[in-house]
Amino acid sequence: MQAVAYSINIGGHLLCLDAPIVMGILNATPDSFFIHHEGAEAIAMRVRQMLAEGAKIVDVGACSTRPGFVPPDEQEEMRRLREALTIVRKEAPDAVVSVDTFRANVAKMCVEEFGIQIINDISGGSLDADMFSTVASLGVPYVLTHNAVIDETDDAPFMAQLLRDMGSKAEKLHEMGVCDVILDPGFGFGKTLEQNYTLMRNLEVLHELQLPMLVGVSHKSMIYKMLGTTPVEALNGTTVLHTTALMKGAHILRAHEVKEAMECIKIVSELNRK
Repeated sequence: MQAVAYSINIGGHLLCLDAPIVMGILNATPDSFFIHHEGAEAIAMRVRQMLAEGAKIVDVGACSTRPGFVPPDEQEEMRRLREALTIVRKEAPDAVVSVDTFRANVAKMCVEEFGIQIINDISGGSLDADMFSTVASLGVPYVLTHNAVIDETDDAPFMAQLLRDMGSKAEKLHEMGVCDVILDPGFGFGKTLEQNYTLMRNLEVLHELQLPMLVGVSHKSMIYKMLGTTPVEALNGTTVLHTTALMKGAHILRAHEVKEAMECIKIVSELNRK
């Protein structure tokens, strides 16, 4: 399945999604579930590497969202992000940068102080009631993540519930003035192992919402728990799921290994070529 072409407004310039792109992960936190980058040189090297390998977006996070995580307080998250974003902007002043945060005040600081172009909220607005209105006032694209436990007592099937929940929030965001909403179905957030694979199996259903789709499965537990391995050993499984997501029309891959994700895109694009 070839991805439907969309574009998002990045500071007055259109980022075209007529072909899939990679969002490279930069974890500026000491407690990430996989790899993290601290210190000026490590962050600068990571930014250079991702952009050289083809990343179109650099996603910076300073608050681990691994299962069972205990978030730093707001001031500590801001401190970490100021340190990291200063380096990112010095190293790549023209790069498209997103910030992974569920806090409205943090999002506001990043956009106003560093010109961050995208807010990536893993909570889907559920952890900060001010997030939607803040993003609307900032005028930046918003990654809407599905992060809710599916109600087993609901008569609606799993995918119908997910579609309903995401559609309702996307409509609310549009009504509040958020022009660019990117859907993230939330692999690993509030879902069982079986539900994660049901979601991947039926991923194309999300195209009914007519919005660009981001997929974040890189090194997640749905891979290493299925295979009985560890996060470090999950690159091969990540590549399999990236390929599957692309075949089902994903627009953005959020990945730790940019080079390998770009190779998936090139191969799948060739398979889809007529």
